[in-house]
Amino acid sequence: MRSSMALINGQELTAEHICSGKTAVKAIIGESESSSTIVLSRTTGPFRIPVISHFATCACLSNRKQFPSFFRTIPSDYYQSRALAQLVKHFGWTWVGAVRSDNDYGNNGMATFVEVAGREGVCIEYSEAISRTNSKEKIAKVVEVIKKGTAKVLVAFLAQGEMDVLLEEIIRENVTGLQWVGSESWITARYLATQMVSNVLGGAVGFTISKSKIPGLREFLLKVNPSQNPSNALLREFWEMAFGCRLSPTTSPKTEHVKFCDGSENLSNVSNEFTDVSELRISNNVYKAVHAIAYALHNTLACKTSNGVPENITCGNKDLIVSSQVMNSLQNVNFTMASGETIHFDQNGDPMARYELVNWQKNGAGETTFVTVGHYDASLPSEQQFVMNSINMIWAGDSHTKPSSVCSESCQPGFRQAVIKGRPVCCFECLRCPSGEISNTT
Repeated sequence: MRSSMALINGQELTAEHICSGKTAVKAIIGESESSSTIVLSRTTGPFRIPVISHFATCACLSNRKQFPSFFRTIPSDYYQSRALAQLVKHFGWTWVGAVRSDNDYGNNGMATFVEVAGREGVCIEYSEAISRTNSKEKIAKVVEVIKKGTAKVLVAFLAQGEMDVLLEEIIRENVTGLQWVGSESWITARYLATQMVSNVLGGAVGFTISKSKIPGLREFLLKVNPSQNPSNALLREFWEMAFGCRLSPTTSPKTEHVKFCDGSENLSNVSNEFTDVSELRISNNVYKAVHAIAYALHNTLACKTSNGVPENITCGNKDLIVSSQVMNSLQNVNFTMASGETIHFDQNGDPMARYELVNWQKNGAGETTFVTVGHYDASLPSEQQFVMNSINMIWAGDSHTKPSSVCSESCQPGFRQAVIKGRPVCCFECLRCPSGEISNTT
């Protein structure tokens, strides 16, 4: 909230100064997580300062009454939760466990999944919530529930922070053999794709936003150098880590044998996550947000409006335009990226919901890769939204056999289902048909 107020007032770190009545900031890109984005958007909303998030997916942010100036370049979880329910039904998993982040992202997303999955005939054996700040005892209790569960499929609607603490305990207790179904927050997180984690998450499936190439980004990144901005502590830390050297002398005894950076270091000679631009997803959302604001500013300065009538005489003067004009222009932007993707926002500030279905698979070198095995497109008729590709899937434990996750096995011919009092409808007994009656199908 302090950062939000600082942006509104045009101050760097404080909101103590008397504000001029006009904000120096015309638009804000951020935040990453839903909960912090809610705070940011509630603060800036009354001032009609547009906020575009690249990663906040909570469906609650689509409420225009609460968040009148909010936009995003990532789809709402209104669609992802439904897509996950369709996915689970598609594979015949009627008995699943669920774990979620105990925040706006996880609670809202999981609530929608449970509701839609229930309508699809899927039963939830357990639904647990965790927070990255929970004690180890609390996390251990959740893992114990997962271990004791009979469901072989675990739907994990988790932000990366919660995924990290859960995986730490899952690995410590050697919980394997589960088929993980993931949300877009972690399903393509490259830092998770280690050998140790892959032993647990191998074969995981989940929806993610489409990847794209950003023209010129790699060339730009390779030119980054601490000499460009000596006061940037983050850049210094990155440089020292990438090249294993120190930019300046230090008296720390731990670094007395570390070499000094001599200026000859070249990023084109290293290979790490920073220089790898082959699979940009979230970064591409930031790229789209920057473009959207650029178009909105351009249209405002050109006095372009949806009805062709200038809002007022200040629209063509960059020193006089106000954030509300930029917000109105942003609502009406409609342009095509170099990749061919069309960018525009609906009345709630949301983009069209499209996802890739990815599967954790190992390549010939034994490295984990995220293979696209299907698509979901909310713009199509409901029966055409979810499509599987004809690509071989890898399942839990690097198996080629799809796991079964049901509470009760189907009743064979000659038997019928009988409900078990106090148990979900997915759990039943199979009783022999009474005399004079027959069932001839499974």
